[in-house]
Amino acid sequence: MSASASRPSVLFVCVHNAGRSQMAAAFLAHLAGDRIEVRSAGSAPADTVNPAVVEAMAEVGVDVSTQTPKILTVEAVQSSDVVITMGCGDACPVFPGKRYLDWQLDDPAGQGVEAVRPIRDTIETRVRELIAEVAPG
Repeated sequence: MSASASRPSVLFVCVHNAGRSQMAAAFLAHLAGDRIEVRSAGSAPADTVNPAVVEAMAEVGVDVSTQTPKILTVEAVQSSDVVITMGCGDACPVFPGKRYLDWQLDDPAGQGVEAVRPIRDTIETRVRELIAEVAPG
């Protein structure tokens, strides 16, 4: 493992939006505790994260501002044990052989936190499964 002998390194990448990657990485770090090292990156500068998403994350103790999004680099991908891409749809040629999670945590209808909460809960389940894969026990 590249991060350390005991903790795998997970890189969350959101294509074209580092702000969403920041939010996703903060949520993953919250769920994983100290079992994995979590970083975030995007292919573009951070955009404003939807306030409803921030509120939904805050309900489970996640402060989105604790993660600083970085611009995606080849070095970041190579130095990570697991790379999770978000929002790539079916086109994901950049990270062959890496784990891929199509994570679209958004509120396009503008319905606020009530619309986001079920999506968050579904993602929490999927992220817990990922954590079990990369950091057993």
